[in-house]
Amino acid sequence: MFFQNEEQAAKERSISVSTGENRPTGREHEVGVLAGPLLTFDLQKEIQQLRSEGRWQSGHTAKTLAKYADFRVVLIVMTSGGRLVNHRTEGRISVHALSGRINFKTAEQSVDLSAGQMLTLERDLPHDVEAGVDSAFLLTIAWPGAQTASSKS
Repeated sequence: MFFQNEEQAAKERSISVSTGENRPTGREHEVGVLAGPLLTFDLQKEIQQLRSEGRWQSGHTAKTLAKYADFRVVLIVMTSGGRLVNHRTEGRISVHALSGRINFKTAEQSVDLSAGQMLTLERDLPHDVEAGVDSAFLLTIAWPGAQTASSKS
């Protein structure tokens, strides 16, 4: 796609993916389809793609894999020594280590997670994440009070 100027390019990148089209987003990877009745992912391929991006060298990069009103799944890759400092979310989260080793720290405790291990965290608790080696993990967020059609019956 050719753009006449940077303003047009920026506008095109900001268009929502709600149309189902894979439009430019300013990221090095395609956004793809974020919601549907069934989504599948090749996590190793997604990790390799994120690690091939220049943004990864800055310490970490992420890609939202699934996005619903009450639920989100984000793949995060970090370089050795990469950090996310004083992070928090309004929803409850789970962190599932896929590769490497990360240290997850709250004010009360510190937990080391290796590939195959997972933790959960109550909403609105500040936390830090640091990669001991090049690492990848899935962050899942579920927001409070969100109701789906199936939970209303």
